[in-house]
Amino acid sequence: MGIDRKELTIASAILAKAGIADCDAAMLSPLTLAYIGDCVYELIVRTIVIGRAEHTVNTLHKHTCKYVNAASQKALLGILSEKLTEAEASVVRRGRNAKSHSVAKHASVTDYRLATGFEALCGYWYLTGQEERMLALLTEAIRVYDAQQEEES
Repeated sequence: MGIDRKELTIASAILAKAGIADCDAAMLSPLTLAYIGDCVYELIVRTIVIGRAEHTVNTLHKHTCKYVNAASQKALLGILSEKLTEAEASVVRRGRNAKSHSVAKHASVTDYRLATGFEALCGYWYLTGQEERMLALLTEAIRVYDAQQEEES
């Protein structure tokens, strides 16, 4: 599924400005989707974090790290799982099952693979122009995740 340039999205605007033809997200490897999804997700989290309160950059970084790690992404994916379409669930499975040659220092193999599936999903949403859906689902999942974390404290 390529990007529909009739509906301007961040991805379509960047590709157009760079003189690159539409990107067909369905043809990309799950690790490529995870590569761009990691960046998109972190940008969303950083934006949420700076919107919550004024902090030093170090404090902002610490708050961001709370969400941008394999264990948190696995938890967010669990919160999202029932709301995903079949196409989205397929992207997550492909990302989870992709053979990566590395593992994060502070994550189990299972958490890392599920986080890769989560990041692939974020990349898929971004590259298919589903920014509104992505933002709605991610902000709700983060809200639920925060409430769960407060209960555990």
